[in-house]
Amino acid sequence: MWTDVVDLRDFYSASLGQVAQRLIRRRLRQLWPDLSGLRVLGLGFATPYLRPYLGEAERVIAVMPASQGVLPWPAEGPGLTALADETDLPLPDRSIDRLLLVHALESTEQVRAMMREAWRVLADGGRLLVVVPNRRGIWARLERTPFGNGRPYTKGQLDRLLRDNMFTPVARASALFLPPTTSRMLLRSASAMEEIGSRWFETFGGVLMVEAAKQIYAGSALRDAKSRRRSYLPVAEGFSRVSLHDRD
Repeated sequence: MWTDVVDLRDFYSASLGQVAQRLIRRRLRQLWPDLSGLRVLGLGFATPYLRPYLGEAERVIAVMPASQGVLPWPAEGPGLTALADETDLPLPDRSIDRLLLVHALESTEQVRAMMREAWRVLADGGRLLVVVPNRRGIWARLERTPFGNGRPYTKGQLDRLLRDNMFTPVARASALFLPPTTSRMLLRSASAMEEIGSRWFETFGGVLMVEAAKQIYAGSALRDAKSRRRSYLPVAEGFSRVSLHDRD
């Protein structure tokens, strides 16, 4: 079940969400230290983690699933978000170098179709980075945050899912060893707890992060061409949703 885009926005606007964003961004930077000249796509609700790459990557795009809803982003400059079905992205084949999945894999009911679509739009040699709630972590057990909704994963489950959908896991990380609390004292100590947790208690992080490479040899016949494809409009500033229509 998808978390509504307004609830996601409100979470990341609050103190706990801002701390979670900072901690996950730190791990993301370690996995993707330099995206200069690359084309980056965020699918799900990835905008809190895409901003650092705006002035670095060749192009940054955020696609938000129709069942979740969409908000304009960024606040300044041209809009870079679009509303689309996660199984039918309005992008050409092999057009993206890096694809970030956040608040997506645990929410969709069409996991295989979404992963195949991610494979289609990734360039040969492209990389996928998946961020999902950790089944063994405390964040997945409490519904007060978006990481407590949907389907959590273990490392083994996530690795198998990626391999079954033509991706090869190449790097892993964990984040959010801080409990999902609003205590100011604990929030101030989040960085120290993150360092201790990543060194000694990696299994119990709140989220799992896996980078995977596209398997080129596995996709000679990924899917049949569709006779009709949906087309999508970019989000106009001041509107929270855009309409979908079929192309003749």
